[in-house]
Amino acid sequence: MDSVIFNTHDVVLLMTAYQCVLYALLLLVLSRGHLPRNLFLALFLLSHAAIPLDILINFGEEFRYVALDISPNLFYIFGFAYWLEGPLLLWYTRSALYKNYRPKPFEYLYLAPFLLYLGYEILFYYSLSGDAKTALQQGYDLALAPKYMNYVTFVRELIRISFGVMCVIEIRRYRSHIRQNFSDIQSIDFRWLNLLVDGFLILRVIAVIVSIMILCSFHFGMTFDFRTMGLTANYLTFLLVSVLIFFSLRHSSLVGTVQEFNTKKDDANREIFQSTDIDKLLDVMEQDSPFLQHALTVDELANMVGIPPKTLSAIFKQHFGKNFYEFINSYRIDKAQALLSDPIHKDNSILDILYEAGFNSKATFNTLFKKRVGMTPSEFRKHQLQG
Repeated sequence: MDSVIFNTHDVVLLMTAYQCVLYALLLLVLSRGHLPRNLFLALFLLSHAAIPLDILINFGEEFRYVALDISPNLFYIFGFAYWLEGPLLLWYTRSALYKNYRPKPFEYLYLAPFLLYLGYEILFYYSLSGDAKTALQQGYDLALAPKYMNYVTFVRELIRISFGVMCVIEIRRYRSHIRQNFSDIQSIDFRWLNLLVDGFLILRVIAVIVSIMILCSFHFGMTFDFRTMGLTANYLTFLLVSVLIFFSLRHSSLVGTVQEFNTKKDDANREIFQSTDIDKLLDVMEQDSPFLQHALTVDELANMVGIPPKTLSAIFKQHFGKNFYEFINSYRIDKAQALLSDPIHKDNSILDILYEAGFNSKATFNTLFKKRVGMTPSEFRKHQLQG
């Protein structure tokens, strides 16, 4: 009777690896001018294809012995992916947010943990003879493994989660920054990127919990079912990758539209502007009403005013105490108030009013209007026309 090499848990690992490899290949084939950005995501996915293979080789009930018969060099070779996927996800996140992003020289220091681990494995494992490697793997038991390796695993998971947190911070920082460049930020779709970053961050949190359980079980005599928690993480990874592939068919990933910025540098170098620049801005706003354009950008407005975008942004921040998004939408709210107060437009719907005032989203209009005026557009219209 033939023995079973893969159980259900192993099949999930294989399917996860297959999905990641297939998705990575599709990204590279369908780059369409976004090769650097897609390359980072493809490499990240390939690293996540390697991780379930590492789990399968090292912890698969039957496949572990199959892998050992093939070559003891298969052990740990896929484990290097744990140390690579964090920097790759961060680089992909930044390339998805910023135009023409390339990692800066100092960012390659993110690869230092990978290089240290690579050196360790070459020195203490791959330098051994084939027989020594085989003997080591035949007698391997997680409970009997060197205790310091459990601490290495714990540090590894902390490093992975730190990169996930950096990705979340980068997205939040970007969302704040785009208000300085766009008057309609609802058209920028963050959903796919948030799903990717937040999903893998949750998985990393689970990985940290599993590593803590292992430490407590083997070092402090406590009892935790870390194996079930680990299996749960494997299934959740498969589910997340499946959802990401499905979601990508319906929603395009975010494409960087602004240059990368440096908050400290921007704060240190305050842009100098003249009072005539402010006058020119106010003249353009009153005479040309550029705020009526739904997708107005700071570059377009700067071109109309005839001053550099950086100078215009400085005027918003230093003179008006607002960003571009707030400045433009304040004019739109004023326009909407005028339309809602005018009996001539009393038969126009709220939707007609918001479009005519330059808005492109009913939710954004209602939120900003109530924040500025203190009541909803409908309440304001009723109050004005009856008063």
